[in-house]
Amino acid sequence: MTLKKPSRAGLVALALGVLLGLFLSVAAYNTSYAQPAPGAAPAAPAAAPAAAPAATPAPPPPACAADPDPKKAVLEKCTPNSGDTAWMLTSVALVLMMTIPGLGLFYGGMVRKKNVGDTVMTSFAVTCLVTIIYAILTYSTSFTTGGPFLGGFSRVFLQGILSDISNGTGTPNGLAVTIPETVYMCFQMTFAIITPALIAGAFAERMKFSAMLWFIGLWSILVYSPIAHWVWGADGFMSNGNSDAMFKVLDFAGGTVVHINAGVAGLMCAICLGKRKDSGPGHNMVLTMIGASLLWVGWFGFNAGSAVTAGMQAGMAMTVTQIATAVAAFTWMLVEWAIRGKPTVIGMCSGAVAGLVAITPASGFVGPVGSMVIGVAAGVFCYWGVTGLKRMLGADDALDCFGVHGVGGIVGALLTGVFAINEYGGTAGLIEGNVAPMMNQIKGIIIVIVYDAIVSLILLKIIDAIIGLRVTAEVEREGLDLALHGETVQ
Repeated sequence: MTLKKPSRAGLVALALGVLLGLFLSVAAYNTSYAQPAPGAAPAAPAAAPAAAPAATPAPPPPACAADPDPKKAVLEKCTPNSGDTAWMLTSVALVLMMTIPGLGLFYGGMVRKKNVGDTVMTSFAVTCLVTIIYAILTYSTSFTTGGPFLGGFSRVFLQGILSDISNGTGTPNGLAVTIPETVYMCFQMTFAIITPALIAGAFAERMKFSAMLWFIGLWSILVYSPIAHWVWGADGFMSNGNSDAMFKVLDFAGGTVVHINAGVAGLMCAICLGKRKDSGPGHNMVLTMIGASLLWVGWFGFNAGSAVTAGMQAGMAMTVTQIATAVAAFTWMLVEWAIRGKPTVIGMCSGAVAGLVAITPASGFVGPVGSMVIGVAAGVFCYWGVTGLKRMLGADDALDCFGVHGVGGIVGALLTGVFAINEYGGTAGLIEGNVAPMMNQIKGIIIVIVYDAIVSLILLKIIDAIIGLRVTAEVEREGLDLALHGETVQ
């Protein structure tokens, strides 16, 4: 077959776009943040004092959390906490490991051999693409104050994020006052990366690589960024940390922002793309097991890291994450064994991921007993999500993005409202007689599903009309690796 080569006009347009981006980044840079060049002489004082006054001790940096409301916290000349910073640096690495190599191997082992290269490359390419978009725009629109529905533009191109390294002080984000803003930005960047990467499980083995890049890029800007601001932003309209929120959604580490969000978008992709021409079992269950194991380990950074401090809440988040994951994997194994007659490696790995997904929104609010119940629920409902519900919907969700992440995220978000304990996370749930969190969780789930589904469908239809979403039948039959990338796995 003959692949269509990029036109000269298209390449010129791409080059001009890159040059324009570089120009804008330079033009947007505020020179007030520039530092003197190494070795440059300091500016001379206007006049030397007649006599040096007696030395007085410098005042200590102000408390960065003088007010519990992050919109009112004192955020100038703050000294980061070294323990919190060390833990968050570790968490950044753990969460990045979840996408590359974790998710790449997890998904790569479940597709057929002729498509494994395209699958792992998708995770890698999404990591690169979202990093660029996040640094340029979406960190600012997600995690700076601007309004109840979208953040501001004070950190576009990460302008102003530098700290005074020479004096050991900085201006942290009000949502993470004890660590440098650069560290908080990188931590949230890893969430922004893995969320759209999860969607790839739904359209595996049949989506054009070019269409994937366009969809993921636009989706990150128009869907992920607003929802992250709604739920986690200091002035988001349903943020638990916003004193002026319309209602407060409990989402400690991404049940709505990450998993429901990705699951619904994945379902929309599966519906728009249609079913695969042919399908078969995964080519390497060992790769999937390795990927699931990396996801499990990385998830400690995902959940415990969301405390943004190395304290008691991080410790409890880590504990309930381990418990819920083990319970869910074991529950899935038992359910599959009872229904199909045999337990499988892929099934147990899927159960572990389901448990990780379901405990994510609850990890900072529930205790060990609640995590066990969430684990059982995740094992049962997510197994149904990838079997019975999948048949009911009739969509070819290739690697069960919605069945695991969408269903697991919904189950976890709802049970957070049930099992939240005031002693652990500062909010009492239904089990302690407080009905309000449960109602807020339901409202948050519905809003995210509706917004995500509508915008995702619009994006998919526009991309399909312009460049097409799906590879040809010939490419699908030959395999995406050879046809789209000129590579094969031997």
